[in-house]
Amino acid sequence: MPTYLSLSDSSRWVALDESHARAMLERRGVANPQLALLPAAQRVEVVESGDNLRELVWECRRRGRTTGLVPTMGALHAGHLSLVETCLARNELAIATIFVNPTQFGPNEDLDRYPRTLDADLTALEAAGAAYCFVPSVDEMYPAGCTTAVAPPEVARRWEGECRPGHFAGVATIVLKLFHLAPTDDAYFGLKDYQQLLVIRHMARDLNVPITIHSCETVREPDGLALSSRNRYLSEGERQTALAVPSCLLAAQEAWTAGERDSRRLSNCMETTLREGGVSDIDYAVVVDAQTLEPLEDVGELRSAVAIVAARVGATRLIDNRVLSNPSTNADAD
Repeated sequence: MPTYLSLSDSSRWVALDESHARAMLERRGVANPQLALLPAAQRVEVVESGDNLRELVWECRRRGRTTGLVPTMGALHAGHLSLVETCLARNELAIATIFVNPTQFGPNEDLDRYPRTLDADLTALEAAGAAYCFVPSVDEMYPAGCTTAVAPPEVARRWEGECRPGHFAGVATIVLKLFHLAPTDDAYFGLKDYQQLLVIRHMARDLNVPITIHSCETVREPDGLALSSRNRYLSEGERQTALAVPSCLLAAQEAWTAGERDSRRLSNCMETTLREGGVSDIDYAVVVDAQTLEPLEDVGELRSAVAIVAARVGATRLIDNRVLSNPSTNADAD
């Protein structure tokens, strides 16, 4: 049966036809759902062993087939599927991974309640055209006695690094493990996690990882909210309040376009927009150097800059960003 993606709430439905999918969504309270028909599915092969994954990738190499890696933690939405789509535009085979990595969660974070939707994820990956999905256990990735961790680069120090101690060590460690287990030609990450993307780029460069890192644009809801697996935590009222997050980035972009280059005024503009929109629990809302993520006193015409924000709406922590300067100078350049 064809697979449909709801652009209204990122639900995926395997349905007889579009009207069937629309009716199911409307019964869930999604008014006038916008639907996209996903490509015809091919069966995705699930791989659970790291050794088997490595051998699979090397066999592809021996046969001259190019491969791309799409690491995820599951709970897939259209943003993840766009990574697969971008991968397949460049590579013959897309290899996704689904692993909720415990080492990147802090003691008071949402590891236990992080959404796990493996069956739906595999259906979506099949529809998107992924050939393989690596779904390891925690013991597979962190066997008994495993104590080595990657020290993240300097770009990890501020912002998420300060708000979530140990987070980027966990990210760098698991991504490097995946790169060793799946030595693909390319790997794909979303720009939504801007600082994470920089951390991975720096790590791959510093440790001579022979995989090309590509970034993909943030996929957003029609009203501008960046797609995130955590959006499902939001109540209806919180979902409306959450729009202040992309709005603050748009305010910074508009001020930038109008000629504002004082980073403090740009950051104040972001924070004001958040608070006026009902968001008061703000970790950071700043304009920083797009390469180093260090604060800028004044953004010169030739400096690269990015607006980044992290805030809580209810109990849900949201992050987002918007590149303000020429994107060819920033983290999204391949």
